Amino acid sequence: MGAHFSVPWMRTDPVSSMANDNTEELLAKESPGTEDPIYEEVKWFNKTEQNQRMAVEELISTETSYVHNLHLCISDIRDHLQKKQLPEIDLEGLFSNIDDVLSVSRRLMTGLEALANQKHEQLFHISSLFQDLKEEMENVYKGYCGNYDQALLLLDIYRKDPRLQKEILDTLHHTVPHTGASDLSFFLVMPVQRVTKYPLLLQKILENTLDSDSAYEALSAATKAMVEVNANINEYKRRKEVADKYNKAGYLTLRDRLARLNTHSIAKKTTRLSRLFMHEAGIIPKAEDKDFDDLEERFQWLASGIADLKENVASFLSNTEVFLDSKPHENELDIEEGTRHQWCRLAGKLNSTILPEFKKRLEHLVYLPLCNLSETLKGPQKLIKKRLHKLLDYEELEKKRNETGSVTYEEEAAINTYLAINDLLMSELPVFNLVTLKWLRQILQSFVVLQRDLAKQVLQEAEKEVAQLPHRHLPEADFWKIVKDNLCQAENQLYSFSKNFESVMPSPVVQPLDPAEERRVLLLVNKHGPDKLYQVTSNISGSKDMDLTLQRGQIVALLHGMDTKGNSNRWLVDTGGPRGYIPSGKLQPYHLVQTPKSKMEMLIPNDGAERRRHSYNLPETPNPPINFNTSAFQVVAGYSFTARNNHEVSLRPGQPVTVLEPHDKKGSKEWSLVEVNGQRGYVPSSYLVVGPIPKPPGWSSPAWSLPAQQT
Repeated sequence: MGAHFSVPWMRTDPVSSMANDNTEELLAKESPGTEDPIYEEVKWFNKTEQNQRMAVEELISTETSYVHNLHLCISDIRDHLQKKQLPEIDLEGLFSNIDDVLSVSRRLMTGLEALANQKHEQLFHISSLFQDLKEEMENVYKGYCGNYDQALLLLDIYRKDPRLQKEILDTLHHTVPHTGASDLSFFLVMPVQRVTKYPLLLQKILENTLDSDSAYEALSAATKAMVEVNANINEYKRRKEVADKYNKAGYLTLRDRLARLNTHSIAKKTTRLSRLFMHEAGIIPKAEDKDFDDLEERFQWLASGIADLKENVASFLSNTEVFLDSKPHENELDIEEGTRHQWCRLAGKLNSTILPEFKKRLEHLVYLPLCNLSETLKGPQKLIKKRLHKLLDYEELEKKRNETGSVTYEEEAAINTYLAINDLLMSELPVFNLVTLKWLRQILQSFVVLQRDLAKQVLQEAEKEVAQLPHRHLPEADFWKIVKDNLCQAENQLYSFSKNFESVMPSPVVQPLDPAEERRVLLLVNKHGPDKLYQVTSNISGSKDMDLTLQRGQIVALLHGMDTKGNSNRWLVDTGGPRGYIPSGKLQPYHLVQTPKSKMEMLIPNDGAERRRHSYNLPETPNPPINFNTSAFQVVAGYSFTARNNHEVSLRPGQPVTVLEPHDKKGSKEWSLVEVNGQRGYVPSSYLVVGPIPKPPGWSSPAWSLPAQQT
């Protein structure tokens, strides 16, 4: 009997209904004892069918109204605020990805309206429509709901500003007066409410559908899909809240950290350190997650590459400026008038137009995007670091749970925090790495295009000037012979000048090391040999794990010419204490020599020119003060220096100098306090050399005259 009445329930044709009613009457006459049950069942079927239709109509009508309100929110409210050009109002933060929400909702509405006139297949199509749009709806509403709390915070800020609040209210009254909305939150909350409504509307349709109906399973699957979408959105919001907590700039100040120190926090940190030590010592096995480790390694590789590229771009820009900074038009040079005119015009064009434009484009298209990209890495880096801390807590709590069978509420919250951070990183890091790689690829492409454009512009300008040179009609072989002859002549003149300068420069005298430094250097020699000794040429500030922070002039021993990842630009060194990595470009080889005054071994750089410039190397610790004014040697100025303020003093090459303090007020040995001709002031320490006292006191560098120009 149930199967008999399932057919008319599915049909809506009036003729079929009348025929079935007549059949029911005949059956009722034949079986009077069954009249009441049959009537009640038919009545229940009609009521269920009516409720089902009403539920479907409610789904379609509310979706139409929802899309209409979203359209008002975008086309009227947001556009009107945009035309006001109020920089204080963050429209992107308020409306988030509402355009994507409108797009997917329109597709859903269009599909539902197309099914309005269908009867038999309508439920199947509704189910298929929701299942097809499930993934897209989840991604779109995740973004909007995840940003909704931030939008409310912005609205709260704007409410406290009377001017901004008035602008928002005027926009609502001007664009949507018929809605009676008194606040923008009336529209912003609609997507949040709507996505939670879909499972309820589908459930209502499902409740008014018989289990035996062919569309029941499809409706049930669609309802579960929307329930799953909402559950995933809620989980995403929870993870985002955890991430935002640890991802805030300046998450905790020093005062906040000190205020949070208590017995519990100290015990927790002690437990973490203890477990980390046992991991590193191999006492307990370290939890391994190969998938996460691969993601993190790729992320760290990108972070390292971006940092190196940022530094290299800055160096490239600086070197390009120096390379193109020749300004012959601002100096009187002894060059043929015709050649000088072309050269000056080309240099002037480079400095006034080409170089400034290139620098502007490079900063805008390459350097600033790299800075922004580097800034975006800080959030994931903080979260990865926090995950490690929470992982140590998680392992300890899981051990306790396995041993005791239970954990406290706070401990359960700590476990969930680790799981939330780990799940968020596992889901977001692949996307972040992919987007970062694409962004980096675009930056590199821009960098290549800019260099190509610069080379093209310089070549075009040079060709214009070359076309006007007097030797432009010479055969190529003759032209290059002239170039070679001129270069050889210039090289000979420079060599002669260098030899003459060497003859008047005082011989460098090695400054003896203080006892502590001497013992440390000899220890390095005994452990590694003299061939492994290097000296740091400039101050180094370590920024990565295992990096060292060293001062200029410090002596180290080379252990390995690359890091663990095969990067030959980072060397592993021994300082006689800590061991770690430093840039190889900031190391200079040193060798040991014997001084006649002492049998102690001193360090001398291999490069002669560099040795002269840095011969005035003060010891790292000024234990016994060094008396430079002895009967045999004195400190003199090796180079000319012009004072730039009242705290500095000018020098002439060879001028005697009295060193008062081998450092400045901050203890930096880059500057020395000296007295010259009764004046006191600071000069660069590298400009001072120790030389023998000449028999006629004082000396002056001869004025070398350039050879006359060959005409």
